[in-house]
Amino acid sequence: MTRTTVDYDSAGIRIAAHLYTPGTPASGPRPALVVGHPGTGVKEQTSGTYARLMAERGFVTLAFDAAHQGESGGLPRGLEDPARRVEDFKAAVSYLTTREEVDGKRIGLLGICASGGYSLAATGGDHRVGAVATVCTADPSRQFRLGAGGDQDPAVFRALLDAAARARTAAARGEDPGVMAMFPETAEQARALGGEHGFEGFEYYCTSRGAHERSAKFLAWESIDRLACYDAFFAVPLIGPRPMLQIVGERAVTAWMAVEAHQRATGPAELYRIPGAGHVDLYDKREYIDPAVEKLTAFFTTALGTAARPAAGSARHSPALLR
Repeated sequence: MTRTTVDYDSAGIRIAAHLYTPGTPASGPRPALVVGHPGTGVKEQTSGTYARLMAERGFVTLAFDAAHQGESGGLPRGLEDPARRVEDFKAAVSYLTTREEVDGKRIGLLGICASGGYSLAATGGDHRVGAVATVCTADPSRQFRLGAGGDQDPAVFRALLDAAARARTAAARGEDPGVMAMFPETAEQARALGGEHGFEGFEYYCTSRGAHERSAKFLAWESIDRLACYDAFFAVPLIGPRPMLQIVGERAVTAWMAVEAHQRATGPAELYRIPGAGHVDLYDKREYIDPAVEKLTAFFTTALGTAARPAAGSARHSPALLR
């Protein structure tokens, strides 16, 4: 397996990515997967892990940093713009169609956490995508509005919208609008604010377990009102008849979002639970990742195939050899 640093354009913004190619010889173009990272994540974290593991199973994979985040371009930094995130997925598909090692008719999307929601929306609107799978599906808009467990006091989001409005006004006056911190200072504070889910996120992003220097610890305030009016699941009915797989942890407090997306599906759809796993467990714990990758491999093999297909007119299909 080989990892290559690449970049491509997404509506005028340079996107930084890692392209993973299988190490085994191929007689023709291979199926490919675009792998998206969780909110505030970067390609060097869990999306890179899944991209590498799926490349080891015969797929060309592309893990990218969202616009405004990681090594990708875009200002302001730390912007979480759902429409832009969906565009980043579509631009990644466009990029893969230009690669000679990729069969442009066999491209799938794999989204993790926030990218799970965005990948569903991108698939609904892009018929070049043959299949979509998610791991720990989350719609950031629902999570901000309703909380990770869906039971958040509405006053919390109203306060966030008030803060976002003040930030926009400050920016218009030439003042520093500030940013929204994504994590508290300690694990104890994370648990007090967000329960076990909040603690798990802190432990992954803010400790040696999964921290990365380019992983965002804040969001631009204008992210909040952009997320307020977005629904990552609106296009799910448009995915069918293409297949859709969602993998969630059995203990994940966020699983209700995957259930809602599953209920909107109009084509072949499966909701697969990993026993004993929480939401963040599926980011880096191999006892949970390995069965998820086995399921993903079976799904994409059925939907896209794994064996490279010889290009049209190649020697394998030459009429001289068929006489």
